[in-house]
Amino acid sequence: MNSLRIKWQRLVSGGETCSRCDLTGRELERAVNILRRALKPLGLEVTLEKVELSMDEFVKSPLESNKILINDRPLEDWLGGEVGQSPCCGVCGPHDCRTIKLDGRIYEAITADLIVEAGLAAASKLLSSCGGCSCSGSSGSCRR
Repeated sequence: MNSLRIKWQRLVSGGETCSRCDLTGRELERAVNILRRALKPLGLEVTLEKVELSMDEFVKSPLESNKILINDRPLEDWLGGEVGQSPCCGVCGPHDCRTIKLDGRIYEAITADLIVEAGLAAASKLLSSCGGCSCSGSSGSCRR
């Protein structure tokens, strides 16, 4: 079975994260459930990996927090968006946090709709990579 891999990174310090990462996490769970139901009949398994960034990692690269990768590509790449930043709160301290700009709108927390849309774009690429043959794009197993 081919796999749609979703990886989410966020700052966790003392067991806590900021409100935008907390909201993204809840939206991500919703999106993954939707994608699993939608893609299972097509032979695609959806996996989710949650990565906790330490405060040291966050301070070195704050825009790595609240980052979603789908099959190793950032969510904003799948959607034609761009990364931005804005002041956050709480655990993030004085550091700006990651935002996504898409169609003139800025998202601090990533919504389930955006995650599903990016996931479907990635799934479409997986399914079409071998021109629709029965291998579903599995590397090296195409018989064409």
